[in-house]
Amino acid sequence: MPDHPSTTEATSGRIVVVGSINVDLVVRVPSLPRPGETVLGGRFASVPGGKGANQAVAAARAGGRTTFVARVGDDSMGRAAIEAFQAEGIETDFIAITPHCPTGVALIVVDAAGENSIAVAGGANDRLSRDDIEHARPAIEAADVVLLQLEVPLEAVTHAVTIARAAGTRVILNPAPARPLPAPLLAGVDILTPNETEAELLASPAPLATPPAADVEGMAGTLLGLGPRAVVVTLGAAGALVAAGQAVTRVPAFSVEPRDTVAAGDVFNGCLAVMLAEGRDLIAATRCAAAAAAISVTREGAQTSAPRRSEIEAFLAARSEA
Repeated sequence: MPDHPSTTEATSGRIVVVGSINVDLVVRVPSLPRPGETVLGGRFASVPGGKGANQAVAAARAGGRTTFVARVGDDSMGRAAIEAFQAEGIETDFIAITPHCPTGVALIVVDAAGENSIAVAGGANDRLSRDDIEHARPAIEAADVVLLQLEVPLEAVTHAVTIARAAGTRVILNPAPARPLPAPLLAGVDILTPNETEAELLASPAPLATPPAADVEGMAGTLLGLGPRAVVVTLGAAGALVAAGQAVTRVPAFSVEPRDTVAAGDVFNGCLAVMLAEGRDLIAATRCAAAAAAISVTREGAQTSAPRRSEIEAFLAARSEA
């Protein structure tokens, strides 16, 4: 099976994303402020974000037939978000409007090297409920892949995993923001996709006074022991580590000049879901996802940085010929 998607193949994988919708208020500064410090010289932008929304847009642009299960506030930001998803071809029937509640907001500071610091006010995201997930049951049961994160209540995430597992739908859980997770939830996950920090928290939930140097392979093995069928640890410029059964594979990153790392992990997960839904094996899908993430870090913004399918194909073709 090829490492990259082919233009001759149908891009018809069915993806359901369950997650958050935020408006990102972004300030770009020379350096990230330390506690109590004010950094001047910033540039401001308001852009669409939220981990769920980022992943839904990334999946749609990568070629997946994408349905989004989420909540927005009864405000102009929420209505604009729904219109933007529809423009991307995302099915929005399961995005609920929440009365008397604002749409989620993220405050993001990005430095000159593209590193970022983020604070989130959940708003309507915090109201996503088990009932909302139950309403979306037909879509979840019909999907090839369900993709979830942790910016919405854990009860909603858990119920979505339960429905997907019973239907035989593959489950990808991106455990971000990092938090300890119950064993039954992890046991229902097919592919867990933490970054290195998240993997360390899940593998060693009790903080140590002096944390040891990160053993990524060891952490991945520990996470496999908690129930997921596979673990993909994203490592930024070091690529990704894929652990499944007894096999551990390193997938190298693509060398690019980073401009903005916001949402790179979300782009990775959205593309990974699509490639798996189309039947690619986990290593090939991870390589495609790494390419999509590499493209995204060369651009500013969250959803705006997600590449389209043709761009991912061209990027991989150029790298294979180099």
